[in-house]
Amino acid sequence: MTYVMLICIPEQYKCSVKPMLLPCEIAVKSVVPSIRAFIAIELTQSHKMKQNDVADILGITQTAISKYKRQVRGTVIKINDSKEIRSMIQQITNQIADKKISRQDLVLKFCQLCKIARRNGLMCPLCKRTDPTIDIKICQTCKSVSLDCKSL
Repeated sequence: MTYVMLICIPEQYKCSVKPMLLPCEIAVKSVVPSIRAFIAIELTQSHKMKQNDVADILGITQTAISKYKRQVRGTVIKINDSKEIRSMIQQITNQIADKKISRQDLVLKFCQLCKIARRNGLMCPLCKRTDPTIDIKICQTCKSVSLDCKSL
């Protein structure tokens, strides 16, 4: 037998505040997959690397690489609209292909790319979607980020 208990919370104790998504949470769900997608496409197309090898380097599955290539995943933010990000990803993919970048340096590059995306306002529409009260024309939360990834 299963019992179900219903609890009624009086109106005065109900919270009217919506759950808050932090910029880093939005970045993890949108910016990081977009960066991975761009890198995966570059490595498999320009450098002719196998999907399994790229997956091992990025610490994800071959299936994820396939989805990135088919643009089924990693397309929420158009990361390649930024010349600065495109240039940095070109450098990263060349270093990966030439085996001249450590995992630690790759992680730091991801942090730098994320900071650039935030500074350039690429996440603003997503933040607005999660909280319609945000005025993205005046919000400076992400654009003023001065986090030094090397100090993490």
